[in-house]
Amino acid sequence: MPQARTRDPSDDRKPRVRLTRDQRREQLLEVAWRLTREEGTDALTLGRLAQAAGVAKPVVYDHFGERNGLLAALYRDFDARQTALMDAAIEASKPTLADRAAVIASSYVDCVLLQGREIPGVIAALAGSPELARIKRDYEAVFIEKCRAVLAPFAGAGDIARPGLWAMLGAAEALSNAAAIGEITAGQAKGELYATIQALVARNGP
Repeated sequence: MPQARTRDPSDDRKPRVRLTRDQRREQLLEVAWRLTREEGTDALTLGRLAQAAGVAKPVVYDHFGERNGLLAALYRDFDARQTALMDAAIEASKPTLADRAAVIASSYVDCVLLQGREIPGVIAALAGSPELARIKRDYEAVFIEKCRAVLAPFAGAGDIARPGLWAMLGAAEALSNAAAIGEITAGQAKGELYATIQALVARNGP
């Protein structure tokens, strides 16, 4: 005579909540960031993401298509938060060079640090694909133009030379990444970037 099955408390599971497409994408990006932080960018595959998120592989492929699509989505997600942080800080700042330079320096470094150690790995992975590298350059060009518009009113020439802006962006990325891995402090990164921005504007004097 078969024994009666012991009741499993897990039978009382709550009904699964069906996420909208946007909610599912947000969930997948959150899990992808966590995997990148815990296991590194090289370990981030669509199959691994599906496993960690508890969804079928076709769900992940439907959202990102391929690994490059996932990396591009992570960078866009990072850029959107960086842009929102910087725009809000500019809006709240005083219209002086010191305040605007501090806003650019602080918002850039803070956004990288909020994302943690995983963002340098994602940025490095972007460089490995011409398609992804182009996406990164396009977003960098938008950031450069935003900084030019913010800083130009304080330049004696009425504008900021683009080579200097690209040099500033290179410094911002290097300093932020150094702070993210603990080579320097956040305060040191912000201070050095602030000085770089001030010097950039000074070089574009009358």
